[in-house]
Amino acid sequence: MSETSTSAVPTAGTGATLDPRRWLILGTVGLAQLMVVLDATIVTIALPSAQRDLGFTTVERQWVVTAYALAFGSLLLFGGRLGDLIGRKITFLAGALGFAAASAIGGAATSFGMLVAARAAQGAFGALLAPAALSILSTTFSDPKERGKAFGVYGAIVGAGGAIGLVLGGILTEYLSWRWCLYVNLIFAGLAVTGAVLLTTHQRARTRTRLDLPGAALVSAAMFCLVYGFSNAATRNWHTPSTYGFLAAGVALLAAFALWQSRAASPLLPPAWCSTATAAPPTWRY
Repeated sequence: MSETSTSAVPTAGTGATLDPRRWLILGTVGLAQLMVVLDATIVTIALPSAQRDLGFTTVERQWVVTAYALAFGSLLLFGGRLGDLIGRKITFLAGALGFAAASAIGGAATSFGMLVAARAAQGAFGALLAPAALSILSTTFSDPKERGKAFGVYGAIVGAGGAIGLVLGGILTEYLSWRWCLYVNLIFAGLAVTGAVLLTTHQRARTRTRLDLPGAALVSAAMFCLVYGFSNAATRNWHTPSTYGFLAAGVALLAAFALWQSRAASPLLPPAWCSTATAAPPTWRY
């Protein structure tokens, strides 16, 4: 179902309507997703300057990047499901505002622990923001041809985000400070929040389902173990217990999650073999 407004126009040959603000919504969603993607790389350039300023070791430096990846990867599925339950616009705004607040705290960090905690919070709010952005985009573009173009633009933004982060991080670190690699997110978030408030409408699920908390805990723990295991392999090796132990635990937790989803009353990720009544996504009213 697409978001509509009083000025929506019908699509030729179909009964669907097109939101005249849809391309502006694409810009808003793309800007938010760009912020999430580039933040994974922009801080990498600033790490040597941050290390000198805050006085942490080279071994500890990896955690500034890993904390973001751990939180983002662990909570991504949970964030998507939460958006289905409480509404995509609310989730989008909460994610963008939380991401901005975490960025401000990270930019003002006075210690290594404060910086790592802020980066973990960025990853958590990014996991809330990214699925909501994608969901808003899919419901805004109802015409198949336009949807293909919109997702093409969206994919280009995601693909370019890493490169933009490296370039922008170098410029900000060289001419301002490493802290601006985090403060710059306030600009992106401000524009995204303004666009979401003015352009998008609130969506509520008609059917209320309970949040699958055991499933969320299992998949979050599984993704945490997998991301940590692969990150640890990059700095140590594949033969250390902290690498293969976490990877094995992640695989086991994923298997437990898949088993639970086949039995849960309101599964977080409905399996294909579940009944239609269980697996059907919530319908929306505006």
